[in-house]
Amino acid sequence: MNRIPPLPYDQWDTEALASLAPGRKLPPSNVLGLFAQHPELAKAFLGYNRHLLGGGSTLSPRTRELAILRVAWRRRCQYEWVQHVLIARKAGVTDEEIDAIRVGKPTPITRAVDELEADSGLSDDTYRALAAELDDRQLMDLVFTVGTYGLLAMVLNTFEVELDPGLPAENFTTDE
Repeated sequence: MNRIPPLPYDQWDTEALASLAPGRKLPPSNVLGLFAQHPELAKAFLGYNRHLLGGGSTLSPRTRELAILRVAWRRRCQYEWVQHVLIARKAGVTDEEIDAIRVGKPTPITRAVDELEADSGLSDDTYRALAAELDDRQLMDLVFTVGTYGLLAMVLNTFEVELDPGLPAENFTTDE
């Protein structure tokens, strides 16, 4: 049960609509309904997050989604996991790669997420492996993406934001 219930879409005022969907129509969701409870915070956070989700990020959508999925899995954040499995598939991530995220199959991205989550930094080996594939801006976008989606997982888990109606649980279990 949501600890802070999402504000129903029909109750979003002009300020909430401007903060959550400036200039566009978004389908209502529980996470946006949560943000609608605090329009000033929503405007600041979502403006920044738009950069990470493609409005300026130098990461490929595929790399971004692999990182976000690993964060969601490590943080045991079902809402983030379910939303980003759908986005990852659209970005070309295969079901086999999604399964590999669950078990932490070693790749430079999974190692980076695991180290950033555990140590708030990267080992020299992991940094070198990433730097062989990513330029400086991409490295920065990766670290900011991991940190931001760790924060968002914390928010979603703390306020127990429920899955949106009709979304599959995507075999999300926390016993692995």
